[in-house]
Amino acid sequence: MKCCGVAVLSVAGFSATYDAWYDLAYTGLHDEESSHVLLAPIAFIWIFLARRAALQTVVVRHQWVGPLIVVAGWALWSMGYRHQLHTLWHLGAIGVLVGGIVSVYGTDLLIRFLPAFGALLFLIPMAGERRQQFSAPMQLVTARITQAICETFGMVVERQGSLITANGVAVAIAEACNGMRMVITLVIVSYLYAFTTPLRAYVRWLLLLASPVLAVVCNVIRLVPTVWMFAHTSTRTAERFHDISGWVMLLVAFGLLMLGVHLLRWLMLPVDLPPSAPLVEGLVQPC
Repeated sequence: MKCCGVAVLSVAGFSATYDAWYDLAYTGLHDEESSHVLLAPIAFIWIFLARRAALQTVVVRHQWVGPLIVVAGWALWSMGYRHQLHTLWHLGAIGVLVGGIVSVYGTDLLIRFLPAFGALLFLIPMAGERRQQFSAPMQLVTARITQAICETFGMVVERQGSLITANGVAVAIAEACNGMRMVITLVIVSYLYAFTTPLRAYVRWLLLLASPVLAVVCNVIRLVPTVWMFAHTSTRTAERFHDISGWVMLLVAFGLLMLGVHLLRWLMLPVDLPPSAPLVEGLVQPC
């Protein structure tokens, strides 16, 4: 019966804010810089399933909070729509959907599955201006590190700003290569690893805070051979290598996250939750 109620309210909330959800789907499918939007539902489902045992202990209470979230979400959606504030528009639509679910199960579900609901925030694309504020300095930092490593390996390269020239071929560290796109994707990967693994709270926050640095590291690992490919192979081959290596870097990043956790264990720091502390608690775990 509760599942039917959730389904009805979810469909109603989705229908009422359909235009915002359509815009999110369209943006994720057609804007390469916002393709991480498509990973957000996967992250939500993954974390929810990892913590599904908590459903047996959820106590239905404080259901009145749900309608309040719906009203707040509707207000944000309306404000965003009227003033063309896309972030508020999208956030409001998410709030209406979450509020509908909380209206049936109450705040206990929201608290126990807060990391899953938090993953829905990745649905919101980063505004173009804000993205540029981060992308420009990241281009320069990435280009400098890439140049230094290339020269360490004996490659003759020149750099002007974020433009690297190797063997007479100019390789621009454009926004697709500056780590900005990978930052958000790797934050999602870090978020998934942190909240589907029984780790202590400080370890989870360390993983999340380290994800931007991890993104730059992975992007440099990707760019050094990419520069060599552009300098010694055809443009088409180099571009294909660049595209494929982007997916490989996700696996590399996941491995680096695991390595970081193993390093903390090697240092004999408390990393794992004790057996008595269930995985299904909220964002804050006992340290």
